[in-house]
Parts: sequence; structure tokens; C-alpha cells
Amino acid sequence: MCYKCSPFLPSAIPRFHQVCHNKVPLGHRRVRLQLNPRMIQLKPPRIGAGTGLFTRALLAHSDWSSSIARLRAVEPSEGMRRVWTEKNTEEKATIEDGTFESTAIPDGWADLVFVAQVNSTWGHALRLILSPVVQAFHWCPDYDKACAEFARILKKDGAVVFIWNLEDRDQAGWVAQLRERIERHEQGTPQFRLDLWRQAFFTPSYLQNFQEPEEKVWEYHIATTERIAIDRALSKSYISVLPPKEKEKVGSDLETILARGDDRVWMDKSQGTFEYPYKTFVVVSRKK
Repeated sequence: MCYKCSPFLPSAIPRFHQVCHNKVPLGHRRVRLQLNPRMIQLKPPRIGAGTGLFTRALLAHSDWSSSIARLRAVEPSEGMRRVWTEKNTEEKATIEDGTFESTAIPDGWADLVFVAQVNSTWGHALRLILSPVVQAFHWCPDYDKACAEFARILKKDGAVVFIWNLEDRDQAGWVAQLRERIERHEQGTPQFRLDLWRQAFFTPSYLQNFQEPEEKVWEYHIATTERIAIDRALSKSYISVLPPKEKEKVGSDLETILARGDDRVWMDKSQGTFEYPYKTFVVVSRKK
């Protein structure tokens, strides 16, 4: 995922901050993590850290930056680890090789497994696992092993938090048309929208170690332009690998969709900016 096409990452952090402060009911219960990033010194590792987009957004956020004593990122791709290292400017943040099923984190080390964006306040120094499942967990090859690993590294009463961001096709016709045009090229890949990741909550390791998951969805929008919206769509992994002529056809079709702009909500028509509707999905899984 390219940085210029991912403006939602920093904006999603305050959204999860609401959950952390008991402001958002999840299902029939509230999230009671009692989180307050200003009251603790976090020592988080991060699983599936990618190129560090979320890590940098987290460290730059005023409510979190001063609370993190050390951040350990875990990422299986050597190329992504290299980019992460090049872009990281924080001495307290490091990255190492690892996967969802094998993090190399000590037993019972974490109060929280961060599968995207979260924070917490217990009466001691909190250790946090940052695992950007926002864009990674639905690709996990073995959900049962991943849940077993989460349970192993979590302390008693710890929690895993999963967060995803997805373009909201229900809010604008142009978004629905854009997604329909590109999603036909997914070729059976386990995309988040297919909900295959929910299988994790029915695995033996999850049922043995975690409570029933709690969920919440936020609707919001970011500012975009036709060029940014098209570039973001073309940056999807299943589009970027298409043959040049086929990818060019996709781009041309997207230009037609954006030019028509069904249900477009202008923010500044003179500047060509309009609303790009999104949804943020949050799932909290507490250790038994």
C-alpha cells in the first residue's frame, strides 16, 4: 500500500481512541479496557507491520507518542522491513522478522495485541503488541495458530484489537462502481470484505482462550480528488499485478466512473476535492 494513497491511517487513531475511553458501545457491552495513553509507558511490538504507516501515525499522535517507551515491530517481508527502517525516525521503535503464528515475543509479555490501533491503562507499565491486521490479518494462513500465538504472548485479562478500513460503497454510487470495477480482479484472494477472517473466532485456540468478540463500525470520510481516488484503486495489490494493457483499461474505466461522479459530495469544487466515504471496523477480543 503506498503512503500517499493511505490518508485514512492517521485519522483512524482518534476513532479507536473513543473506544479506549469507553465512549463507544460494542454490541450489548462496552469496551472496558480503561485505556488512557497518557497514564502509561507502552512497550509494544507490532505484528505484520508492513512499511510502518500505522506505526508512524501512532508515534506521531499526541495522545500516544509520549506513552510509548519502546515499540517492536514484527514483519515477515524483508522488503517491507527495509522500507520501515528507512522511514522510521524513532529510536524507540525497531523491527524484526516474524509472523502472526510466530512472533518471538516472550510468554505473557503483552497486555494488548494491537491488530491495528489501540491503547490501554492498567496500573502498571503497559506492554502493547501492535499488529496491523487492518490490512494483514485476513491474509493469515492459519487463524488457529495465530490465535494461539496471541494467547501465548498476552497477559491474563489482555485483549486483541482488530481494525480495518474499507471504502464505503453504501454512501456513494461512484464508490460502489469503483469497487465493482476493481474487485472483479481479486482472483479468489482472501480480501477483508469477504469476512473469511471471521473463521478465526471459531477456531479451537480462540474458543479456548478468548471471550466472544465485540464489534463496532464507524462511518467517516476523507478528502480526495479524482486522481487520488484512481491512484488508490490502482495501488490495490490485485490491480498492480495486472498486465499493462489490462491495468490501463481499468484506469480508463475508473476515470469514466469518477468523471460521472454519482452521489459525489463536493468539499471544494474549485480545488477538485470531494468526500471519499469510509468505514472503520473494530473488533475487540478479550483473553479469558
